[in-house]
Amino acid sequence: MKNFNIRLIETPEEMRLVEELQRNVWPGSETDVVPLHMLITAVHNGGLVLGAFIEEKIVGFVFGFPGLEATADGPRPKHCSHMMGIHSDHRDDGVGFALKRAQWQMVRHQGLDHVTWTYDPLLSRNAYLNIAKLGAVCITYRRSEYGDMRDGLNAGLPSDRFQVDWWINTPRVERRLSKRPRPTLKLTHVASSGLHPFYPLRTSTDGLSQPPEHVPAFEDRLLLAEIPSDFTALKSQDFALARDWRFFTRELFETAFEKNFIVTDFVFDPNNGNPRGLYILTHGESTLDEFE
Repeated sequence: MKNFNIRLIETPEEMRLVEELQRNVWPGSETDVVPLHMLITAVHNGGLVLGAFIEEKIVGFVFGFPGLEATADGPRPKHCSHMMGIHSDHRDDGVGFALKRAQWQMVRHQGLDHVTWTYDPLLSRNAYLNIAKLGAVCITYRRSEYGDMRDGLNAGLPSDRFQVDWWINTPRVERRLSKRPRPTLKLTHVASSGLHPFYPLRTSTDGLSQPPEHVPAFEDRLLLAEIPSDFTALKSQDFALARDWRFFTRELFETAFEKNFIVTDFVFDPNNGNPRGLYILTHGESTLDEFE
């Protein structure tokens, strides 16, 4: 792991670095870059831009701003974490976790306890960070959240997203972000729990993961949902199959949330060169205390 430092970004000169980094992370669509003037305006009105630097080279950033959410008691303040990007050369260096940990500290100082953001539920790397390492949970599936996206990572697929909830003052989150964080789950933990795969992955003759033909019944308190371990690679090899996965998991998670299941954890296991990624869904108010 390379040494880097995290610091607040507040000057136009450093905001320009964030603009350039966005072009590395999401190539191909200049209109999707959040410009300097918007970043500056957000920061001057309670927003946060944090950067990860190796010496003076920026290798990652996270950007968010205050927002309001509707509740039964009226509008309630929260922090909307809109965007995080890591340079392609540093995606396995722990930069994302460090940025989110710094954001966690800053948002708590602002007196807020709830952070939300979106991510593609088919991206195992993002799921592992957001759910397993940071302790966010999810009960919200948003279809085509950003319409037709044009950047190189998202073009051509419906922009379906999870909206996650990060309750930053809870023991669950504090255990994951402490100096001695809770270890993430392994397949062996899941196996010893007596759980079985929520649905089996099928494998085609070319080795690509195929979604099941039907969404199964939701009959147990704890369930597993396996997704392709590398959806980006699968998409580059078979775009039609990637679309099949999008529509299957849309039905799967929308049904799960309608039946009061909550995404509470994620397992990513190298599995001796055959990696697997599995969501854990918990029914209602049940918890995974045995894994905490």
